[in-house]
Amino acid sequence: MSAPTSPVPSFGQSVWLVAEREIGSKLRSKAFLISFAILFAGALALVVWGGFSARDDSGTPVAVTPDAQQQVDAIPGLEVTPVGDRAEGERLVASGDVDAAIVGDSASPLGITVIGDTEVPTSLLMSLAQLPAVELLEPDGAPNVLGYIVAVGFGVIFLFSAQTFGATIAQSVVEEKQTRVVELLISAIPTRALLAGKVIGNTILAMAQLLILAAIAVVGLTITGQTTLLQGIGAPIAWFAIFFLFGFILLAALFAAAAAMVSRQEDIGSTTTPLLLLIMVPYFLVIFFWNNPVVLTVMSYVPFSAPIGMPMRMFLGSAEWWEPLLSLAILIATCVAAILVGARIYENSLLRMGARVKLAEALAG
Repeated sequence: MSAPTSPVPSFGQSVWLVAEREIGSKLRSKAFLISFAILFAGALALVVWGGFSARDDSGTPVAVTPDAQQQVDAIPGLEVTPVGDRAEGERLVASGDVDAAIVGDSASPLGITVIGDTEVPTSLLMSLAQLPAVELLEPDGAPNVLGYIVAVGFGVIFLFSAQTFGATIAQSVVEEKQTRVVELLISAIPTRALLAGKVIGNTILAMAQLLILAAIAVVGLTITGQTTLLQGIGAPIAWFAIFFLFGFILLAALFAAAAAMVSRQEDIGSTTTPLLLLIMVPYFLVIFFWNNPVVLTVMSYVPFSAPIGMPMRMFLGSAEWWEPLLSLAILIATCVAAILVGARIYENSLLRMGARVKLAEALAG
């Protein structure tokens, strides 16, 4: 009498089994948990510091012309200096006596224009019901501290998560090849289920990390009394989460495919270095060009930098309502293409041991 055989898991069950294995192995890693704790502590400190830096209990000093006085009477948190005309307001802005000048402007939807020197306080713009016309006396001057903090935040989160989990996926793939565990795994489950499980498991962890960081931002801004800022940054954070999801899936699939082309841990860098550069370049671009409209516009439509570029443009108010949708469509299409290409490379390279598999061979099968 033959021994009963265990039922063969479905494709979905196979994917979830691999995902559970990936999640469990990370949560049991002390190094992984410590790095999480350090990142969260740093994020909380950055949010609290940024909130207190942005807050000015004495109010934002502004110069106001008579024809704009009625429009600003209902705006809280302003330290108003009356001026006779626009030219006098510009002189006070240029001298640094006030942060901005609010002058009457019949061509503006709000009836006013806000004039700044090198920048206009974000808290002032967010306190208005609608975005007014803005003019800068020195448009190439010093950067807005709050905008720079947001740029650093988006850049660091995407860089850290993509680099950490991408490297983890790559190491896991090569380790399974070295120990021949992969041969046992694909004898029980489809190769694509193995790839999908790795991508989904690490995506769940990365998204959980992002949601915790978002919660920290909410708590930190609430503690520092920055409810107006919280309302202004809420939509960019939500879009960042959506873009992050598809951007991470794209990179995760490519990291797994790149790692499958080698058989030793020492060789991982030879295939994953181009992917690391794709992650690092957007980070440095947003740090150095966060307020450059041309650079940010290009970044927002390039799939590998869109998760940083488009939310940053939304925070700065320079993106039209349809642009995030178009950018997301491009990212999703690229994500699907990367998954298909990555799956082909992964399947054709996973069981090849020894020398590095050439890209042309991996694609051709």
